[in-house]
Amino acid sequence: MTDTPIKAPRRQWLWIGVSLAMLVVIVVLLLETEDTADVTLADAPPPAQIVTVVEVAPAEAVATVTAFAELRPRWDAEIRAAVSGRITQVHDAALAGERVAAGTPLLSIEKTHYEAAVAAAELALEEANLALWQAENGVALARGEFERAGISPPNELALRLPQLRIAERTVASAEAQLEAARRQLADTEVAAPFSGFVTRRLASLGQTVTAGEPLVHLSDDHQFELAVELSQADWALLDHPINGKMAALFHRDGTSLGWARIRQGGGFLDQQTRQLRIFLDVVAPSDGVLAGDFVRVDFAGRPIADTLTIPESALTRAGHVWMVDADDLLLRVVPDILFRTDGTLIIAVPEGSGPWRIAMTPLASFLPGQRVAPQRTEG
Repeated sequence: MTDTPIKAPRRQWLWIGVSLAMLVVIVVLLLETEDTADVTLADAPPPAQIVTVVEVAPAEAVATVTAFAELRPRWDAEIRAAVSGRITQVHDAALAGERVAAGTPLLSIEKTHYEAAVAAAELALEEANLALWQAENGVALARGEFERAGISPPNELALRLPQLRIAERTVASAEAQLEAARRQLADTEVAAPFSGFVTRRLASLGQTVTAGEPLVHLSDDHQFELAVELSQADWALLDHPINGKMAALFHRDGTSLGWARIRQGGGFLDQQTRQLRIFLDVVAPSDGVLAGDFVRVDFAGRPIADTLTIPESALTRAGHVWMVDADDLLLRVVPDILFRTDGTLIIAVPEGSGPWRIAMTPLASFLPGQRVAPQRTEG
């Protein structure tokens, strides 16, 4: 019974020793396994990255300059009262939204006062004509008396010529006053000076207006114009002289809207934008042309030699183009972009010699001098 307490601790230490020995063996095996994995060497280098390229050659390109501008009606005005008075009639054509032709009656202003002015002017003209007739008769009598006496008149006063000239000028003045009175009478009927849309009605039936007060706002529906601003670099790409040449118009969705003729261009810089302005008139506008619309304008430019046409996708956000040289190494180039058209970029030929192989879809992982495997596609 006295040996049991002594043997138990020995047995525990024995198991502890065995466990430690097994732990050491396992750790050694794991270390040897990791070292074996780490020293595994690859005899072949990693394969080069495949890059899709398009091969381009220098050629002559005809420049196309694109800009955007707002279509504006040639005539756009507030029609104002030329005379004062009470509005006695507002025609349906004067209501907002109506489309009217040139000469269509819009409003009527009370005309009694102006009819009286015409009658007074007619009376004044009749009196002036009578005075002229009397003056002419007096001159004729004076001439007859001097002829019968066989003597020459001493001066014009003896022949009553000053009275005749005054009578003639009085008639001319009376005629002008009558014409003015008739003009004011005609202005009591307000008509559309050009065809277009009534965008706003500013006067109402029974309202008393004064000369110069706005009545309706009229916007042309037949003649349109636009002003395009170009940078000096784009201006240099145009085929000069440009006056009288045509430019193509397109809607924002790409639909063709016809043509516009260049009326005038250049000559001065806009004080705010420092750009050159070109003024155009729309030729035979179609129903799709609406005032206030924002349209694309394409100008035909001059031919430019030694250019490359590359896809627009080849340009990175940083403004670079990646090329693959003859040794299949990547080359980063900052292109001189001349103009853009139909999803392509027209750039000046970079320094050096071809072939010009352009990476169509550059990646962020590209590095200058990196070897790649170019895969050619048709340009």
